[in-house]
Amino acid sequence: MGKQYPAMLPEHTAFIRKQHLFFVGTAPMSRDGHVNLSPKGYDTFRILSERQVAYLDLTGSGNETSAHLEENGRITIMFCAFQGPPNILRLYGTGTVVLPEDSEWERLYGMFDPLPGVRQIIAVDIHKVQTSCGYSVPFMSYEKERDTLQRWADQKGEEGLHSYWQEKNMNSLDQLPTSLGKRIGT
Repeated sequence: MGKQYPAMLPEHTAFIRKQHLFFVGTAPMSRDGHVNLSPKGYDTFRILSERQVAYLDLTGSGNETSAHLEENGRITIMFCAFQGPPNILRLYGTGTVVLPEDSEWERLYGMFDPLPGVRQIIAVDIHKVQTSCGYSVPFMSYEKERDTLQRWADQKGEEGLHSYWQEKNMNSLDQLPTSLGKRIGT
């Protein structure tokens, strides 16, 4: 059953590297605020060390993660085994948003293959790793990545993406400001 660790073990990193999907959970401090849970795909996740990870954050219909991290830094990343032995792995940590003008951008961005629609990188310092059984998670087969988001971002182009960010990604559902507000202004 479930176990907790202060950092990722080699078997945790091996499990993570096999996954095609992960989930990101964040929440505002307000008890009336909206908890956010986002699925993430593509080859956008990197293990930097046993206690640090990062993922390439692509343009989406909202930007809740950025707003929540700006407010309180709390983040959980979850991986589920849909093939092989059952397993759920959660990474609990403190996240920061890294933008192209930040000093860490070049180092982190260089670890990823370029994708259209990149909006920011989320870097996470892990303080707890937890595994649990995953006995009820169904078996599902991976077929392929969808190319819809990439085609959409290519079609928008850089100027179109900036306009979209200004319209949809400047504030959370609870009207908390996101990191993009710092980047492109409101």
